[in-house]
Amino acid sequence: MKNQFLNSLWLILLCSYVGRVDAQNTTYFPQSTPEAEGVSSSAILSFIDKVESEIDAVHSVMILRHGKLITQGWWAPYGPESPHIMHSLSKSFTSTAIGLAVDEKLLSLTDLVISFFPEETPEEPSRQLQQMRIVDLLTMNTGHIKEPRPRGGDDNWVKTFLHAKVELMPGTHFKYNSAATYMLSAILQKVTGERLVDYLDKRLFQPLKIKKPEWDTCPRGINTGGWGLHIVTEDIAKLGQLYLQKGKWEGRQLLSEEWIAMATSKQVSNGSNPDNDWTQGYGFQFWRCRHNCYRGDGAMGQFCIVMPEQDAVVAITSGVYDMGAVMQLVWDELLPAMEKEALPASDAYGHLKEKLANLALKPVAGTDRGDLASKLNNREFTMEENELGVKAVSFQLQGDQHQLAVDMEHGRETVAIGSGKYIKGNLVQHLPYTNSASKAIAASGAWITPEEYQLRIYLYETPARITYTFRFEESGLKWDSKLEHELFGPRTQESMSGRVK
Repeated sequence: MKNQFLNSLWLILLCSYVGRVDAQNTTYFPQSTPEAEGVSSSAILSFIDKVESEIDAVHSVMILRHGKLITQGWWAPYGPESPHIMHSLSKSFTSTAIGLAVDEKLLSLTDLVISFFPEETPEEPSRQLQQMRIVDLLTMNTGHIKEPRPRGGDDNWVKTFLHAKVELMPGTHFKYNSAATYMLSAILQKVTGERLVDYLDKRLFQPLKIKKPEWDTCPRGINTGGWGLHIVTEDIAKLGQLYLQKGKWEGRQLLSEEWIAMATSKQVSNGSNPDNDWTQGYGFQFWRCRHNCYRGDGAMGQFCIVMPEQDAVVAITSGVYDMGAVMQLVWDELLPAMEKEALPASDAYGHLKEKLANLALKPVAGTDRGDLASKLNNREFTMEENELGVKAVSFQLQGDQHQLAVDMEHGRETVAIGSGKYIKGNLVQHLPYTNSASKAIAASGAWITPEEYQLRIYLYETPARITYTFRFEESGLKWDSKLEHELFGPRTQESMSGRVK
């Protein structure tokens, strides 16, 4: 009885020490120390330190070794419970669905694409289109020189794809093509009568104990396939571990070894630079990497990196411009630290746990209160006519929690702003330039000069963020907006001006 009490007390103290890491911990993978699995805590700590000093910004990391969880961390306001959009990492899940369908003999790699959509095929299809097969969709070898993307108002994406010009013979030319992955989703739905996400739910998500995720759809209700999947970091790690285990999960062969081998091997060449992780070859919606690794990845740094020789998986979510820099840190810091045998216990493990327990993205740097703060309280600024429909803006900028209220055509949006930290909230509809993004936000603000207040908002279920800078001039203000970590890089928008009402 005494031993049980002491063991319980030790467990409580340990959980208390680990702090936010255990409060946010995952529920599936058994946990172990890095050293017990042959990895140096010092190397992982160096990786984390360099991520913070050299990369802007990684949102989460999870490292598995020998099937055990040795590191996990989220940079607040990001957290383990919040789904993160995967962008093109979604493609690897779509590939998995096709593999399952092939295993079930619902389709084959050599099936012709037009055979599934006779009603959408041109009356006189080109010789190239007639030869396009499922394997060409998987390997991004459709024969297109330019990706056939649907235009605004086009609700039939399948028809758009099939009516696009196919300049080259399928199987002869690699062209990254998200529309091709969408077609895989459309084919699967046509064959099974189920959306991609529903088909995967029974065969992949439930066995892996992944909560059925949201997945964006086209106007006709077909999952987008090549993008739009919303999952958490642990779900990425589970996919990687499934592939590392060659399709076996808890004693069941969920996905055939043959499919795993084909999907993750070099099916097509996409370059010859030995130092570039994007020219190591492409499989079935998986990239080959240097160091005999492979990965699924998505824009702005969503990674599922599988390291077969090291028996390891690294899952990462981010909002970065330079995805290669993130992978380079994995190769430089983590890869060399993976030894074959267990390592002696190290004091560095305690430092690593403390570091992981306190990860946070940097809030806006400045002072929490400018000289103008008291004068601006409850003062409303009427905005000049603008395309965004912003009518007025008012501020509460005193104390530890600030507030911004924006009157737009659709109504009022109010944002709670953290001083020296991020405060989470939810938009009713949207703020300027956030209308196509998640409603879940986290905001931080400060006076960056005596006349300028800056507000940074993370749309924390995505990689994106937006920075608003308000410059106060006599009886008016100038409002600048910068979209950061959007798909196509930072964009500074036109300024808006306002006057005190």
